Amino acid sequence: MDKIGKYEFMAEPFHCDFTGQLFMGHLGNHLLNAADFHSSDRGFGMKYLMGIQRSWVLSRLAIEMTDMPSQYTRFDVETWVESAMRYFTQRNFSVTGKDGHVYGYGRSVWAMIDTATRQPTDIFSIDNGSITQWIEKEKPCPIDKGGRVKMTNQAQLLHTIDTGYSDVDINGHINSVKYIEHVLDLWPLDWYRTHRVRRIEIAYVAEAHGGDQLSFYSEETAPNAYSIRIARTDGTEVARSHVVFIDR
Repeated sequence: MDKIGKYEFMAEPFHCDFTGQLFMGHLGNHLLNAADFHSSDRGFGMKYLMGIQRSWVLSRLAIEMTDMPSQYTRFDVETWVESAMRYFTQRNFSVTGKDGHVYGYGRSVWAMIDTATRQPTDIFSIDNGSITQWIEKEKPCPIDKGGRVKMTNQAQLLHTIDTGYSDVDINGHINSVKYIEHVLDLWPLDWYRTHRVRRIEIAYVAEAHGGDQLSFYSEETAPNAYSIRIARTDGTEVARSHVVFIDR
């Protein structure tokens, strides 16, 4: 079995926005599905981990796209593990068309937690560290890894939402991709008539759960570039995001 996994998806019309292109949130789901397919095929996927009270938790995600697949377009997501440390592993993605066209790339950082204690656990304790045999360092992922999203006290509260059933995932907390969708909803529909997302980064800091209110604070850090802080009901910061737009 190759170190790099390749999986086919389709931009289904009901997963596309009013421009006929795939929603960023649905692309995020496809990337996470590819990650699960890849890890499951190689013995360290979610189904196996849940049986031993372990789970992967997404810590950071960056997606940078030149363009997006259009409705009914079939495309491939390739994914591979770039590195593994005791508590974190880095996984990359590429999104390509059937004709070889490169839509874009993704970078992610994952932690493994004990589902009972919700604390990080040693990745190398799983199957004697077998994840190391799947590390691929030679395949390039030519986008910035990103870093800590810096913000000042000038950030303005834009929106507060209630979370519910549809926001909660198998780990019992707010789904990683739901944060992306809520962030992108901060801009009105007319904004997306003239702009599209070039890059989005999100770093997950703490858990939020169904029933929590999430408050979104934003500041423009450069032309068409925005940093977002997300805080839950008790004021705890749960995530930060950075979004860069370009003109259509």
